Amino acid sequence: MEPGRAGCLLLLLLLPALAAAALGEFDPYRVLGVGRSSSQADIKKAYKRLAREWHPDKNKDPGAEDKFIQISKAYEILSNEEKRANFDRYGDAGESQGFSQQQHRQFHRFHDGFYFDESFFHFPFNSERRDTSDEKYLLHFSHYINEIVPDSFKKPYLIKITSDWCFSCIHIEPVWKEVAQELEALGAGIGVVHAGYERRLAHHLGAHSTPTLLGLINGKITFFHNAVVRENLQQFVENLLPGNLVEKITDKNYISFLSDWRKDNKPHVLLFDHMPVVPLLYKLTAFAYRDYLSFGYVYVGLRGTEELSSQYNINVYTPTMMIFKEHIDRPADVVQAREMKKQLIDDFLSQNKFLMVARLTSQRLFQELCPVKKSHRQRKHCVVLLTGEGEKFAEAYEAFLTFAVANTKDTLKFVHVYSDRQPEFADALLMDEEKYHGRSAVVILERRNNAGKIAYKALEEAWQGSKEDNFILLDLLDQLRTDPGLLSSETVVADLNDELAPMFLIRWFYSTLDYISDCWDSLFHSNWREMMPLLSLLFSALFILFGTVIVQAFSDSSDTRDAPPSGKEETAAKTEKNDANFSKESNRAVQAQQGGRSSAQPAPSQQEQGDTNLLIKQFPPSLPKTASSGDSRIPKKGFVEVTELTDINYTSNLVRLRPGHMNVVLILSNSTKTPLLQKFALEVYTFTGSSSLHFSFLSLDKHREWLEYLLEFAQDAAPIPNQYDKHFLERDYTGYVLALNGHKKYFCLFKPHKSGDEGGTLGSCKDYDASQHAEARGKSSSSPGSRSIKNKLHKLSFWMERLLEGSLQRFYIPSWPALD
Repeated sequence: MEPGRAGCLLLLLLLPALAAAALGEFDPYRVLGVGRSSSQADIKKAYKRLAREWHPDKNKDPGAEDKFIQISKAYEILSNEEKRANFDRYGDAGESQGFSQQQHRQFHRFHDGFYFDESFFHFPFNSERRDTSDEKYLLHFSHYINEIVPDSFKKPYLIKITSDWCFSCIHIEPVWKEVAQELEALGAGIGVVHAGYERRLAHHLGAHSTPTLLGLINGKITFFHNAVVRENLQQFVENLLPGNLVEKITDKNYISFLSDWRKDNKPHVLLFDHMPVVPLLYKLTAFAYRDYLSFGYVYVGLRGTEELSSQYNINVYTPTMMIFKEHIDRPADVVQAREMKKQLIDDFLSQNKFLMVARLTSQRLFQELCPVKKSHRQRKHCVVLLTGEGEKFAEAYEAFLTFAVANTKDTLKFVHVYSDRQPEFADALLMDEEKYHGRSAVVILERRNNAGKIAYKALEEAWQGSKEDNFILLDLLDQLRTDPGLLSSETVVADLNDELAPMFLIRWFYSTLDYISDCWDSLFHSNWREMMPLLSLLFSALFILFGTVIVQAFSDSSDTRDAPPSGKEETAAKTEKNDANFSKESNRAVQAQQGGRSSAQPAPSQQEQGDTNLLIKQFPPSLPKTASSGDSRIPKKGFVEVTELTDINYTSNLVRLRPGHMNVVLILSNSTKTPLLQKFALEVYTFTGSSSLHFSFLSLDKHREWLEYLLEFAQDAAPIPNQYDKHFLERDYTGYVLALNGHKKYFCLFKPHKSGDEGGTLGSCKDYDASQHAEARGKSSSSPGSRSIKNKLHKLSFWMERLLEGSLQRFYIPSWPALD
């Protein structure tokens, strides 16, 4: 046999062994310790047990993290039936590895079962063969929540969500690696989330596919939607930053910019460079130090910057950074370099974060400038000037500033406070306020703990900035270095007010703008899974809105056809005629309900449930004064519908009454039914336009016990007699009106007026006196008696007005009693 053919035959014979060895590198069944016939329950149980055992937070073994990753990867394959079936048949877990199942089948048929997979060719679809540059950027859920999100308020993050078996992830790998290195050198944060091992974090970020790129700044997530190229990614990170971080400075505005240190209470930084646009490095730096410094950029190649460059002797060919504090005519510090590196800028700015004599405008600034002592060797003292605003205090402040510049040390911080803006702080340090009234004072203090306890000593005399004051203060500071007990006084100060915090309306306005911007971005860029909750809420609101409008339109159109003629069209004679005929019409309506028929108004049909509905005719011209009340609506019908409250409709008309609705119930007896209903209709007619009010009447002859039980909850009601009392059935409750709120379980009570008292006071929930109603139940229904009964409801309309205003006393009950 020829040597070449022998070599080929030997290679073909070794192919199965090589393939098996390649496949044997990662066996999910072997990793989880389960068999190929194991159920999903067994696989899940094995995964939980191994995950608890090898979790990196609990297991300190050096190989615990790699073992945990293998366990998670094995469970990801075996928990998915499709990936598990693919692994059992072809030795891989999915179709997204660059070779489809059809190609695998073609390889499978090759030479009676000899095939090559990507592990044989060492294709980098498996994360174990991928570039390890992403490992230092890997994020876990707890790490993201506790460290990355808070750090996003100092620098933006560019995050990539990737996974195994992802061909597109490999396609963007070179671009990602290059951009990640560049942005990290400029000061941006980089993160990588493996969706297979960190499903919870990937879901939290809203990533439903891989690869996904997103930005994180100030805790807010923004998705990247353009082509993955270097320029687009850099522009994406730059767009995450606020637009007002760096101000363009010219000869016209540099003086006003540098003079804002009084208002901002910050040093101001100027960068001189020959680039027409602000470099991304400078923008990222400005974002990181925005709480401490204000930034400006000078394009030295632009006309209108010659005076500025000449005044500060700027080399136009070398980038220069200057920092200005209290004096704008000269910089406090300068740095020049042909290539501005992040580390150089950070070192320069971290040493100049505060003014020479910064103003304490917040508790955070107080804690940074005057930290709590950690040991005797790390004592730091603050020299505080308590002063005021205006020219009156300018001389004292300038003298204190000069003293601070000449005596700056690492263990001393010079600050000043406006006493009128921080009154509690000033009062705690100045015991004799009259002595320093209208003048400045100097106090040396040391913070003892974070609860506000401080030790201090105040200069005995007010600070005027004289040479004598300077000598006294300098002598105290020299003594303090050798004798810490010089600070003999102690007190507790409250937290300082945040003077520079924006107003609530401004914060609310910006929050609203951010929310609208998020919704707008989500509307055009989010996938349907993310948009479903928002779309569902939107369509539900539109459905409710238009449904209500349509129902109201049909209701108004039907009510318009039945509406009575306008009062303006009625003449005075017609008004008098209607008022005169009111009693007759209502009598005929009641008689029709009780069984009689009248040609003037037919009786309504009786409901099958036994409800008794009275349609009592009322005429608009006879409206009382309450018709002008703002709480009542204009009546839409020419009658009042009153329903008898019975045990059949008791639940629907009271117990399960809709929230916000009330049932106004008139108490009557068989003998007083007609006159009371007539007067009741006259008093409540103007309130029938309110859809939240329902009107009913209750028979005292049938349901006296129910009424007696309800009245026991009226706090100032007269004592309810025992049911065996001989006067029990003689008490007259006719003419009482109850406003019942079924949902909130309370009622309001209207008391009838004394018989014959036409000028009585307005009834209310609070004025309940049973002694005023000792009329006999069987009183004659003659004409004088009828007028006396009607007077019981005198001024009920005014009580109704107070009911709608909500000014009546409410009597709450634990539950509604059964009517039967």
